[in-house]
Amino acid sequence: MDQSSAPKPIRCRAAVCRAGGEPLRIEEVVVAPPKAYEVRIKIICTSLCHSDVTIWSIKNPAGFPKIFGHEAVGAVESVGEHVEEVSVGDTVLSCFLAHCGDCVDCRSVRSNVCTGVPLGLADGVMPRDGTSRFTDASGAPVQHFLNVSSFSEYTVVDVTRVVKVAAAMPPEKACLLSCGVSTGVGAAWKVAAVEPKSTVAVFGLGSVGLAVAEGARLQGAGRIIGVDLNPDKFEIGKTFGVTDFVNPKDIGDRSISEVIKEMTGGGADYCFECIGLASLMSDAFQSCRPGWGKTVILGVEMQFSPVSINSVEILQGKTIMGSLFGGIKAKTDIPILMNRYLNKELHLDEFITHEVGFHDINKAFELMMAGKSLRCIIWMDR
Repeated sequence: MDQSSAPKPIRCRAAVCRAGGEPLRIEEVVVAPPKAYEVRIKIICTSLCHSDVTIWSIKNPAGFPKIFGHEAVGAVESVGEHVEEVSVGDTVLSCFLAHCGDCVDCRSVRSNVCTGVPLGLADGVMPRDGTSRFTDASGAPVQHFLNVSSFSEYTVVDVTRVVKVAAAMPPEKACLLSCGVSTGVGAAWKVAAVEPKSTVAVFGLGSVGLAVAEGARLQGAGRIIGVDLNPDKFEIGKTFGVTDFVNPKDIGDRSISEVIKEMTGGGADYCFECIGLASLMSDAFQSCRPGWGKTVILGVEMQFSPVSINSVEILQGKTIMGSLFGGIKAKTDIPILMNRYLNKELHLDEFITHEVGFHDINKAFELMMAGKSLRCIIWMDR
């Protein structure tokens, strides 16, 4: 590349977190040019995911300063060497999980966990060379988050973590497919392979849980039982296919599994744990049907506690499995989800409960912490 036309560093605004639990600060940062296999993106809009809030709340000085955000859509501003699948001006969405297409995992239908460009959840740097593309006003490095860092007007992402957005796709709807909605829909579609007319129980009706219900609805499930402590979630859940609702506070001395077994005549065909509590994972497993019941774990255990499973139930044919990003292979499966939205099959609009400008980004955190939002879209130009 001619040196005169090579991408230069860009000064822009970013919402920087200096310490866990503290409000984000809008600061000027410098975003370095993309290196080989990298793409620099001008963010159009981004959204707040519960994973951002979880890590933001950790009081660990070693993890900061950091730029959060990983659900986003933007325009390609420049590309590094060896980038061929996207060009300057293309609209793309970001993904925290790579899809290189070449490693044994990407070539297999059995896995979506790319080993060609590993996940590196806690690294805070670019995956290929172990350095950051962000520096603050004093020249000190700022850490990346989940390989994306979309709470910045510009960011740099590995090409294995971007997907082209269809021209007809509204950016704020495409943004939702970067993580949460794809994770839930994919868990029902790709991981569990929910069968038509089957019974499904979803433990936790946040954005991911509602997306699981949506995925089960698309798969033709006959009955979808939502389990949540918030009674308002039943009305919300109906939009995404929830047919029945269980509030653990309203079942007296009975266990959740007893209630679900009674409702389903022996246990649900598929159970999904979407909160991240070992006790709830056990409840979900106990609630699925002996012989063929599947329990899918989507939540990361909040206290890092082990899950206790009765081996006799395993011997009866019940299975338990994990799901990262809903088994979604970004570059092949997300275009399918975009088409399903454009064909008016997949519900996305209903996940967006709030929209704010970039300067009000802390409002998005307040809304999620208060349990008032599913997804808050953050527009960079507002």
